[in-house]
Amino acid sequence: MALILALGGLLLGCEKALEPDYPNYLLSQDAIFEDTATIDAALADIYSGLRDNSPITGGRTGIAVLLGLYADELNYYSSSSETDNAFYNHTVLPNSSAVFNLWNTSYTLIFKVNSIIEGLHSSPLGEDEIDPYLGEALFLRAYLHFYLSQLYGDIPYIETTNYVQNASVSRMPLQQVYGKMENDLSLAKNLLPDMDNSGKRLRAAKGTASALLARLYLYNGQWEKAWTESNEVIATGNYILESDLNNVFLKESPSTIWQLKPEMDGYPTMEGQSFIFEFGPPSLYALTEDFITDFETGDLRKEVWTREISDGTESWYHAYKYKQNMFSGASSEYSIQFRVAEQYLIRAEASLHLDKLQEAQSDINVIRMRAGLQPTSANSPEELMDELMRQRRFEFFTEGGHRWFDIKRTGTAAEALQPIKTGWKETDVLLPLPQNELLLNPNLNPQNPGY
Repeated sequence: MALILALGGLLLGCEKALEPDYPNYLLSQDAIFEDTATIDAALADIYSGLRDNSPITGGRTGIAVLLGLYADELNYYSSSSETDNAFYNHTVLPNSSAVFNLWNTSYTLIFKVNSIIEGLHSSPLGEDEIDPYLGEALFLRAYLHFYLSQLYGDIPYIETTNYVQNASVSRMPLQQVYGKMENDLSLAKNLLPDMDNSGKRLRAAKGTASALLARLYLYNGQWEKAWTESNEVIATGNYILESDLNNVFLKESPSTIWQLKPEMDGYPTMEGQSFIFEFGPPSLYALTEDFITDFETGDLRKEVWTREISDGTESWYHAYKYKQNMFSGASSEYSIQFRVAEQYLIRAEASLHLDKLQEAQSDINVIRMRAGLQPTSANSPEELMDELMRQRRFEFFTEGGHRWFDIKRTGTAAEALQPIKTGWKETDVLLPLPQNELLLNPNLNPQNPGY
């Protein structure tokens, strides 16, 4: 569904999507916001949408897979998927169904979030009841726009359900988008509880907003603010770096800041289903040979977070962070969106840019030593930055497109990909806007360069 239709024609569809456990008479736009149970259900629908059908889904349509192929993390062993081939070979076109899906699913969820925000502002409930929900919705709006901006560059920042206004919306400069994200996240942070009420880190809390703010400031080169937000997440003591690599991705991990629960208890994560294979050669994806070879000797992440599959002659490796890939009595893992290890490396990178070399080295060593490695001998700014980026590469592989976003934001994408991707072009740092969106709303022009 095009952006115009997604933002203009989905109000009734949104309400239907929110209804499963509630009688029809509750589902007028006003009635949803007169009861905390129905507000809770409305937000739960957004979280389900994120898990199942959005850029961050761990399934084959999500960026963990697509950007793993687009960067240098995954090899592709099939020719059956036009989308996978296009991302792997850097031949993505504006009429790509994946390009449209990433755009459309995001703006569909943003429409639903805006519907909730508008409903909360007119709710008869008291502020103490409304504020945590409003904080969640503001966080989710910023979160979705964050990925859209990283994928497409200048984008519309949609803050209303007014379809007439949205039908002719224009793209905003990236810095303006970042400013709106910062505003939403700052408001969210003031409204959210310290920890989510479930105790399972399934809903956005204050630390979740700080974690995204830290990432936003890092990507935007706002080093002082990136340091402050990441340090705040670490200093609260609410999120503790799990010392055992085997336990980092379990649903009870204390290092998790926010995670998404599978649809039903007993289901595996979509990441587990996407990346694990049992026989060689792989039917779809495996970690690249260079990635496996580049692990430092003694790095326990290779032993614990990857798995070798051999046919007796050749070997292949798959990501093994999530180890459950079939239905069982209970889900052992949830899909992690933020974990505290990222905050240590954000703080380290910010420290480097602030000339706090010893602090940067210390935070890098926290991650190295947890991986079974000795403290780094790097001590110059250049050496420390190289080491930090190595740690990001081996800490966050196949998680939410981290590797692609890192080489993109640091200007090293060409260096990493040109030798191995025959279709690589400098303009590939952004995806094309969906062609049908440009036809429906010419104000979204011009198309991104190179397409």
